[in-house]
Amino acid sequence: MPDPVSGWSDNPLERFDRWFGEAVEAGLDEPSAAALATADVGARPSARMVLLKSVDRGRFRFATNFDSRKARELKANPYGCLMFYWHPLNRQVRIEGPVQPAASDESDRIFNARPRGAQLGAWASPQSRVLADGGELERRLAEMEQRFTDTVPRPDFWGAYELIAERLEFWQGRVDRLHDRQLYSREPDGSWRLELLAP
Repeated sequence: MPDPVSGWSDNPLERFDRWFGEAVEAGLDEPSAAALATADVGARPSARMVLLKSVDRGRFRFATNFDSRKARELKANPYGCLMFYWHPLNRQVRIEGPVQPAASDESDRIFNARPRGAQLGAWASPQSRVLADGGELERRLAEMEQRFTDTVPRPDFWGAYELIAERLEFWQGRVDRLHDRQLYSREPDGSWRLELLAP
């Protein structure tokens, strides 16, 4: 019986690029959406959906308000897990590793690529904070529209983070729940160790 590992890539980053491209080609809604799990200093977990903005040499980037709950948790406990689930393809990818702020120019690039409304929204929303009432966001947005009549600069409280992949697990659904699971772990020399996991 052939070794099932033999048909898989030695490089999980190349494999992620291929799977992500196939999710895009399949026309899935928001293929870049992933659940980001973090934990506070007391190890209490939380999760929310974010959008993957770019991947470069194993650095998976997303953006947020630096005063948000996830940013506060990452400051206290700078590790995270991203999980992509592409249901129509019956595939899942889990990526774990340390998280750090991305370079300022990368944050600028991501912010400048956002629609104007989303740029203004970044200024208007005190993310994760309690609102005074249901109309507060609309009032704050109106203020930002008056303040920035031309170019909207990136707020100093908003920017990108990058999760540096140390472990990537690829899950491919199969019949009878006998799913394929392959775990890649980064070795100290930068190479990847591949192991098969029971479903």
